[in-house]
Amino acid sequence: MNRSDRQIVFFTAGSHGLVHTYELAIPILMTVWLIEFSVTAALLGAAVTVGYGLFGVGALPGGILVDRYGSKPLILASLLGMAAAFLLASLAPSFVTLVIAIGIWGIAASVYHPAGLALISTSIEKPGVAYGYHGMGGNIGIALGPLATAVLLTQFDWRIVAAVLTIPTAIIVVYGLLVDIDDQTVAPKTEGNTTNSDTSSTKGKLTVAAIQRDTRTLFTLGFSIIFVIVLLSGLYYRAFLTFLPDLLGDLLGGLVDISLFGEGSVVAEEFDIGHYLYVGILLFGIGGQYLGGYLAQRFAPERALGYVLAVLAGLALLFVPAVAIGVVPFVGVALLLGIALFTIQPLQQATVAAYSPEETRGLSFGYTFLAIFGIGALGAAIAGTVLTVASIDALFVVLAAIAVTGALVVTIFRRNIVSSGR
Repeated sequence: MNRSDRQIVFFTAGSHGLVHTYELAIPILMTVWLIEFSVTAALLGAAVTVGYGLFGVGALPGGILVDRYGSKPLILASLLGMAAAFLLASLAPSFVTLVIAIGIWGIAASVYHPAGLALISTSIEKPGVAYGYHGMGGNIGIALGPLATAVLLTQFDWRIVAAVLTIPTAIIVVYGLLVDIDDQTVAPKTEGNTTNSDTSSTKGKLTVAAIQRDTRTLFTLGFSIIFVIVLLSGLYYRAFLTFLPDLLGDLLGGLVDISLFGEGSVVAEEFDIGHYLYVGILLFGIGGQYLGGYLAQRFAPERALGYVLAVLAGLALLFVPAVAIGVVPFVGVALLLGIALFTIQPLQQATVAAYSPEETRGLSFGYTFLAIFGIGALGAAIAGTVLTVASIDALFVVLAAIAVTGALVVTIFRRNIVSSGR
């Protein structure tokens, strides 16, 4: 990587980590908000659901804005919006203000993924490894964000903690403003050139006509199949991770007992053995992100994607039976699952970039993360339903079925689209 590439990687990986730090700090802060604002868990849960919903749904208009204004301004706006949301939360005099703050966070955060990934895909000559480093930054935020929030809550009032979480964001924003990042995602100007003016005149605009036109351009048969693969990956991701801490606690309960916080701590219940292993899985996912970037750099990403989905299917079927063998084999399977789960992300990002036009790259990642975080959120409902009417074993059979379906779709894609030149 040259100097410009390294700057882009640092800027995007740091921003990605902060998005997920904020995302997973919210559930930890919820334990305090329930007491602070004297609301029911159902009401607070509904407010947070709205914020997370905006996080997924907002990716699509975010992608359109990226194609219009470029990635760097949108990334900076996303960072400033998230920081402003947490500052507002830290000052919230009422529950209504807190709800507004959570909503602002969701809108601001939704812009990041299409902006960050479009910047990498269009500004770095060989982006495969860059996708991996970008994902590693996200995993650091996913794994350490809630832990750091919980540790800070043991020492400081939650309002101070919410404000302190904005400090790293200020650092990344200043870095982004000072460095000269080659942003090639800005829509080309059409002055003096009437060629394809009908398309370019609506490009990147938030109008129905613009969205329809750019969507038709984007959704070739090849990209449509990739969208299905990404959607299946999102279902697996959300179904696996949503209930994982509690499942790990249930499966390992009585076998291992570790406690980081005092018994009287308001966040102690958030960190039983299941949560420790959950953090470990996410940290091992950092290695998976790097592996995915390495594979995307050296092989056809769609081919490697199919193989990793097949591996995920096998590990899902081994997950619960491994408990009967012993703690060490079970932990080994769990950590391998974490590696494989996050290996997929750079591969699917590289595949999306390979089969989407550069002029609609922001939109392509907008649809991608609408599928992962928006439609993919149904994975949580699927997991909850299966756990309610069946068992943990049945859940992992369902996960294996989702992964096998994804692998089969990849096979169809390679045989019928790739082999025929898209």
